[in-house]
Amino acid sequence: MKSVLPSLAVSLAIGSVGVPLLAADVKEADLQPVGVSMGSENVMGKDAIRVVKDPAVKEFDEPTFARLKGTTFKDGTIEVKVFSRLLKDAPDFARGFIGIAFRINKDNTKFESIYVRPSNARSDDQLRKNGTNQYFSYPDFKFGRLRKESPGKYESYADMGLNEWIDFKIEVKGSKASLFVNGAKHPALIVNDLKHGPDLSGGIGLWVDVGTEGYFSDVKIKND
Repeated sequence: MKSVLPSLAVSLAIGSVGVPLLAADVKEADLQPVGVSMGSENVMGKDAIRVVKDPAVKEFDEPTFARLKGTTFKDGTIEVKVFSRLLKDAPDFARGFIGIAFRINKDNTKFESIYVRPSNARSDDQLRKNGTNQYFSYPDFKFGRLRKESPGKYESYADMGLNEWIDFKIEVKGSKASLFVNGAKHPALIVNDLKHGPDLSGGIGLWVDVGTEGYFSDVKIKND
């Protein structure tokens, strides 16, 4: 796939935590693929960055994202529009996994992440619906461990669907992160104990997992 990204209007906090917001355009040179392929496409009239997980990465909840270069984030707000659809060869358990990795360390071995499973939201299975939104912390607290040790604590429901644009906003402060979906006033998911604690800072990645053709647009990052 030809890796040429569109020029997208983005608000980025460039450099160290706490610097003023600067306007920038995301281009191919501004993104580092980590366990993914990248491309570009117009989706429902919107220019977007296309991100697909490298099939060589077999494990789940891994560093599989397009990392924004020149960003250092600790506390603040990340906003993005995401659009998720299933690949033609997606496995049966694929759910359109798409979200954001944040506070990524330099070598991509530590980060926090919140993502969504859009196909779960409108399922007739209530238990599956309850797993629409998900938090995990890499490398030690992936969704399987969190679900086993703390059932229901790190996942929740919000209405959304495959093949539609979803407004996705994360607010981060210290050890707390909150997810807001589609402009809702109140958070759909609250994590009060980010597993890497309040002091980790680092990059931001446009994250996907298995079976997902993920698109990202209108990224806004604000450092507190």
